[in-house]
Amino acid sequence: MKIVVSARNGTRDFECDPGEKILHAGLRSGVELPYECATGTCGTCKARLVGGRAESEWPDAPGGRSLQSAAELLTCQSVARDDCTLALGTALKSRAPSAPTPRALGGVVRARRALTHDVVALQLDVDGPLDFDAGQFALVTVPGIAGARAYSMVNFDRGAERLSFVLKLKPGGAVSNWLFGDGVEGTRLGLFAPLGHATFHPDVRKHVLCIAGGSGIAGMMSILSLACREGHFGAWDGHVFFGVRTARDGFFLDELEAFRAQYPARLSVTVALSDEDVPASLPAAYPGFAFARGFVHAVAGERMKGRFADVRAYVAGPPPMVDASLRLLLREARLPPADIRYDKFS
Repeated sequence: MKIVVSARNGTRDFECDPGEKILHAGLRSGVELPYECATGTCGTCKARLVGGRAESEWPDAPGGRSLQSAAELLTCQSVARDDCTLALGTALKSRAPSAPTPRALGGVVRARRALTHDVVALQLDVDGPLDFDAGQFALVTVPGIAGARAYSMVNFDRGAERLSFVLKLKPGGAVSNWLFGDGVEGTRLGLFAPLGHATFHPDVRKHVLCIAGGSGIAGMMSILSLACREGHFGAWDGHVFFGVRTARDGFFLDELEAFRAQYPARLSVTVALSDEDVPASLPAAYPGFAFARGFVHAVAGERMKGRFADVRAYVAGPPPMVDASLRLLLREARLPPADIRYDKFS
């Protein structure tokens, strides 16, 4: 089926397979349709159906709150039933020549390990080598469970044949409950990847600021892996602020220390505990880190005062924490929007 998209800066068209999400078809065809979460949550991908028939596979998606008429749809949840014409209220962006093109593929769960009482690390062997940029995410689908979930890649490798993810147990969450259950290893999952705009490229000559809450540290690990590998912190500063509720909720601290130890003069790590005072055991175990009591965005704002020049910031975590961090970066730090990178999914 043919999809024609009319935007403020022109018209593009692409082919959409039966049962394929319109957003997926456009992205794999090189048409940069707007999106953020790609899971039906945010509403960024909305478009107006001008002609043809399309049907939502999740009519009650939270992002539907942004739809203003029956003619509007979420491209990330909608499939075309025949040729369609869509109108966007925004301009289509141009894809960078080096940007990897997302595609559908499969993967098999090969390893799962507990990081905390409610966070696990998961590794998937994928069907073929996958290129992605540091900081990107994948849509993961589990057999028998409706809808896709977005998870950031923890690792960074060009032509990766294994992807690493961090998943947090969510009360009542169908996918997370399944992942924390028995019989997970060896299961075949569906993937659509890579996605996301919160990417790091070593040729950008900027200091790096990472503000992460909980499992939001996942994409930051990919960014730090590439930055350390390319020697970025030999010339530019890195500031990592990692927020968790209590000491028992912390993870990846050994891995963060390994990154910091490579560039001790320029890469700093601060761990913020929101729900308890910092126990003496933490600074004793990680003397190279700084620790603080408070919400991670507030701790970052206080410790970064006067140090926001030439900074590119990356933000990930629970939506309230992301919103608070964005207010800090825009209103107080006065960073230009182009230097604030985040993907709105949870």
